[in-house]
Amino acid sequence: MQNAIVQKSNLNLNKLLLIGGAVSAPLFFAVAIIQAFTRTGFDIRRHAISTLTLGDLGWIQSTGFIVTGCLSVLAAMGIRSLLQGGKGGVWGPLLIGIYGIGMIAAGLFRPDPGLSFPPGAPEGMPTSMSSSAAIHSLAFFTAFICLVAACFVFARRFAAQGDRSWKTYCLATGIISPLLIAAGMVMNSWIGVIMGCAGLVAFGWVSALSIRLRAEVSKA
Repeated sequence: MQNAIVQKSNLNLNKLLLIGGAVSAPLFFAVAIIQAFTRTGFDIRRHAISTLTLGDLGWIQSTGFIVTGCLSVLAAMGIRSLLQGGKGGVWGPLLIGIYGIGMIAAGLFRPDPGLSFPPGAPEGMPTSMSSSAAIHSLAFFTAFICLVAACFVFARRFAAQGDRSWKTYCLATGIISPLLIAAGMVMNSWIGVIMGCAGLVAFGWVSALSIRLRAEVSKA
């Protein structure tokens, strides 16, 4: 009887932790979209979402990064508990956890101003990179790479379960999101839109996965 109560308590905790992952992407992009349309001088065609961390109101987007990262770490804890001993139960949550930590770091360290944003910044791209910008870039790309790797880890898990739709979704996310990042890096226009779409695909996958795994918990 006591074991059943403990097991039920653990399941409820996992469901609660997975809610964090479920809301992480919608929260991040809600904050970013509102700012993209309201911040003076910001142009999504020229500026990456990360630049919204700059200026007097930059703390809002910085908080968005940090909160998203914290929610993702909580989701990783729930996934680890749920999948413990099963396929993908080690590397899957570990990679998502590193993604969350990377997002926190990306919120704590900011990129350099440029392309006239925030107002008063140089018109061109920064000619050098500050230590803060370097850490921001390293943290974000580490987080993104870990997220891509996690897609393939979970693709194997769903393939083993015979779930073709989720296997395909994971593989598609793991392929499309880095291709969008690469496209954004080589193009001179619409960089913010392309990078934003890459984030939407990848971060959205974390939310979708959390909802999918939470459904498994509910069936347990």
